[in-house]
Amino acid sequence: MKIWTKDEIIARFDMERAVRMVEQGFIAYSRKTTQVPPIQNFQFEAINGECCIKSAYVDGADTFAVKVSSGFYNNPAAGLPSNSGLVMLFSARTGAPVALLQDEGWLTCVRTAIAGQLAARVLAPPEVHGIGIIGTGVQARLQLEYLRPVTSCREVHVWEPNAERRAQFADDMSVVGFSVHAHDTADGVASNSNFIVTATPSRKALLESNWVQDDTHITAVGADGPGKQELDPVIVSRADVIVVDSIAQCSKYGEVSHALSAGLIQLEQLTELGTLLASGKRGRDDSRGKQITVADLTGVAVQDAQIADSIVGVTA
Repeated sequence: MKIWTKDEIIARFDMERAVRMVEQGFIAYSRKTTQVPPIQNFQFEAINGECCIKSAYVDGADTFAVKVSSGFYNNPAAGLPSNSGLVMLFSARTGAPVALLQDEGWLTCVRTAIAGQLAARVLAPPEVHGIGIIGTGVQARLQLEYLRPVTSCREVHVWEPNAERRAQFADDMSVVGFSVHAHDTADGVASNSNFIVTATPSRKALLESNWVQDDTHITAVGADGPGKQELDPVIVSRADVIVVDSIAQCSKYGEVSHALSAGLIQLEQLTELGTLLASGKRGRDDSRGKQITVADLTGVAVQDAQIADSIVGVTA
């Protein structure tokens, strides 16, 4: 069994290959040609921490994956990263361990950003005049970076509760080519953006419906476990198109679950991202004019299997 360090993983990483394989994984998942067992979740409320264990196998693949991912959100105050984890790959023929990827949570962050890029490809408004980011952590930064191939817009509006972190985000992302405006409130982001990404571990709605303009797309990635929420459920009910990474997962938690439990939407309104990608069509009907679209991305284990294989599978 080969043990991969984070540095080795990053050196081997190829974005185009990873995006292609994660897209194939989503399509396989929606076609039900995968095995994805139920997720295990640990909650450490006293120290604002959590951990999940996800596993997946894509039919015909040489390996299957088991991923452990943790988020301990008080860590930054102690100078530690909030996310960590590792991925294990096993032979689908013998069951023997093939690789241990000590990525420290990096692969989870990247595969989530790739999902955001894929959702943007099929749901972004034709003209993006402002990108809104709720949150300033690693995932918020990666989501913004991974939007580069999808839109030429570089006008960014950001909010999170901590003013110092808002300012640091603005400085850092301005250096890499974005024009970033930090706002004191989340409604300032919404009023200046028609493409919004929420990427926080919030357990209450941060974005209210009356702030969101028509002709806006929202990608929500933070509510990836029970009890989490970033959007007012009315936003989901207003959406002309609701795309989820997994109907099974998003009906239990994520933004869609809150709208479902409130009776604001029906299960039949949901379309899986893999189904949409397989169709080769855009999810937004641009001929209909101003539409609201929502992508609820809770994270599917098939993403972990595919992005790990994108590293290990290119080994000489």
